Amino acid sequence: MKEIKIKTPLTNEKVKGLKAGDRVYITGKIYTGRDGAHKRLVDSIRKGEKPPFDIENQIIYYVGPCPPKPGQVIGSAGPTTSYRMDDYTPALLDMGLKGMIGKGQRSEEVISSMKDNNGVYFGAIGGAGALISNCIKKSKIIAYEDLGTEAIREIYVEEFPAIVVIDCNGNNLYNIENEKYRK
Repeated sequence: MKEIKIKTPLTNEKVKGLKAGDRVYITGKIYTGRDGAHKRLVDSIRKGEKPPFDIENQIIYYVGPCPPKPGQVIGSAGPTTSYRMDDYTPALLDMGLKGMIGKGQRSEEVISSMKDNNGVYFGAIGGAGALISNCIKKSKIIAYEDLGTEAIREIYVEEFPAIVVIDCNGNNLYNIENEKYRK
């Protein structure tokens, strides 16, 4: 397990270098979205509409940030439970999405799609939204503003802390650590 600094976009080469358990610090542009935004995004793609951002080599952070207080870029921005996006994730991975940030387990279908598409799943610390928001230096809504906190945002992060939970080979840190405990 290593400590790695990553700059976006997240290329195939960068993804292949990540292993379950690695600690990463992400710098660059990433996108936000939760279940409502994912449903709308995938429904529009299936209708042949162009997505609001180029999905290829991008990272989506599963977050619905709190409104910012005066002088803040963004409010508390902790991860949401990832499995709520599982129905939509394979379609986005097929379009070139490389990374997802959230918390909790992923379905076997998502893990299989990650392996097929060279994707990676990062875990962020639940309950640390105020701390994480300090890493977000810019934020702007780019789609679905009517969804409020669930709108898609383009954010710029510096040294965003995360852990590789599931790597592109399907190695799952939750399973690895559970096995250690059982022994």
